[in-house]
Amino acid sequence: MFSIKRLLIGRPLKSTALGEQKLNKTKALAILSSDALSSVAYGPEQILIVLATLGAAAFWYSVPIGIGVLVLLTALILSYRQIIYAYPHGGGAYVVSKENLGVWPGLIAGGSLLVDYVLTVAVSVSAGTDAITSAFPSLHEHTVLIAIVFVLFTTVLNLRGVTESASILAYPVYLFVFALFILIGVGLYDIATGAVTPDAHVSIGTPVAGISLFLLLKAFASGSSALTGVEAISNAIPNFKTPAPVNASRTLLAMGTLLALLFSGIVFLAYYYGISPLAEVTVVSQIAEQTFGRHFMYFFIQGTTALILILAANTGYSAFPLLAVNLAKDKFIPRIFTARGDRLGYSNGIITLGFLSIVLIVAFQGNTEHLIPLYAVGVFIPFTMSQTGMMVKWIRQKPKGWISKLVINSIGALISFTVSLMFFITKFEQVWSAIIFLPAIIYVFHRIKKHYEAVGDQLRLSTCEPSLPIEGNVFILPVSGITHVVETSIKYAQSLSANQIIAVYIPFEREEETVFEEKWHKFHPDIRLVTLHSPYRSIVQPLMKFIDTVERKANESNYQVTVVIPQFIPKKGWHNILHNQTSLMIRARLLYRKNVIVTTVPYHLKK
Repeated sequence: MFSIKRLLIGRPLKSTALGEQKLNKTKALAILSSDALSSVAYGPEQILIVLATLGAAAFWYSVPIGIGVLVLLTALILSYRQIIYAYPHGGGAYVVSKENLGVWPGLIAGGSLLVDYVLTVAVSVSAGTDAITSAFPSLHEHTVLIAIVFVLFTTVLNLRGVTESASILAYPVYLFVFALFILIGVGLYDIATGAVTPDAHVSIGTPVAGISLFLLLKAFASGSSALTGVEAISNAIPNFKTPAPVNASRTLLAMGTLLALLFSGIVFLAYYYGISPLAEVTVVSQIAEQTFGRHFMYFFIQGTTALILILAANTGYSAFPLLAVNLAKDKFIPRIFTARGDRLGYSNGIITLGFLSIVLIVAFQGNTEHLIPLYAVGVFIPFTMSQTGMMVKWIRQKPKGWISKLVINSIGALISFTVSLMFFITKFEQVWSAIIFLPAIIYVFHRIKKHYEAVGDQLRLSTCEPSLPIEGNVFILPVSGITHVVETSIKYAQSLSANQIIAVYIPFEREEETVFEEKWHKFHPDIRLVTLHSPYRSIVQPLMKFIDTVERKANESNYQVTVVIPQFIPKKGWHNILHNQTSLMIRARLLYRKNVIVTTVPYHLKK
């Protein structure tokens, strides 16, 4: 398993190499904008699907609706640019909402975004699979399997590190942009030269029977799904090279410009060509076929579209782990999400995202149309929360030029709220589950937070009861902090009259090492402390090497090596997921050591 892991993911990187994993603007635009840019492949189609209920005569409304989507895009880009400078450490809607509106609104935004990033992967991969099956209809029956394979590929790619995945993903993203600009350019040229008949579409302003404001708002809400992914850059500011806020802001403006050009071009061509949405052929596929025929350029456009739709999932892989880190630091989700993997990425978040995305793809059978409304709701709720949070911030602080900033955020909040409301009203049968999963997720956040607080109260030395004397013997005592459970383990060791007690602490950063040594000498100056700096963020490996060294010396001197491992015994069984992962690994590695005794010191959690 270790060899397979090394083959797929690569050799571990030192913590000092973290700066090398930062992204420049070119790579960041590819890895963080792929979701937003790829949405032009299905955003215009969602508008036409709604208008098609009134017939082809209503398709001219796609043009003014597209203009409305561009207005919303402008408001969101300007707003998130302000968020980038106001919150340069990332966090996006979660941090903005929590700081300005309170913890519960922050959790609503954070929970929505976590679900949204899972849907980002599921929708992107499903839409990419649709592009492939549009070109090769015989593959329709294998849609789910193809989508799962692509999710697994993207997961492994991201486990290899941000820089490496960005280097690979940059090519298909820019190829897609290049291909669509060629498609739009040739299409406009054909229209200008009269190669496309004007009889394929109805004139703008033609009266349509049955049209209503409600239906137009429904089409506008559906078309706004093209704006998903706009917030990803504000969440991933820590991934940028310094100066991170400046680079993130410029990348955001570049993404907004490209998205506006591509979206407006596809909307106009679809209208002028008289394209109607079909179940098994995408709108982009129909435009490309009418422009180039089924020749090289058609397959080139379909191929690059499929690639970017699949690789747009990478936006979720970039933003989900960073959002999870912010939530984990606030103790709303397990702290394992703050741990960096071998390649310096937050691998627990990446693996969790991949697994949940596969579950969604299987549950919805890879049906993009059924996933998109839920996907859009998951992003427009945080849009609304973040815009409202920024409004509160400007009203409270009143910095220079705050009125213009307030106007921008107010427009963004109003439109985002309207879009969210329209999804719930017009597509309730597809988005009703949001009413259930959001409270459920917030409840889970609350329970995890209460659990960590309860454990913290029990472990804090200043508030705990005195430790009881315990009999036994120990030579090596791994410690992760100065808590009540550590004090109990030391009492256990001292009661056995051990020849030597060694406390072992494994820091990931040199600063942590210095700080902990100072605290330890004040806490227990009589107990020897050994710190083992771990540049690869591994606890088990350096501890095993240290135990090997002590074991060899003990054999020479006829001593018995005993390793004592603190073990938490939660009152409720499900809390085990939050504890004891590392201790289980250590015990497993020492299981067959003949010259090492492994014992545990149980600590019963009362809450």
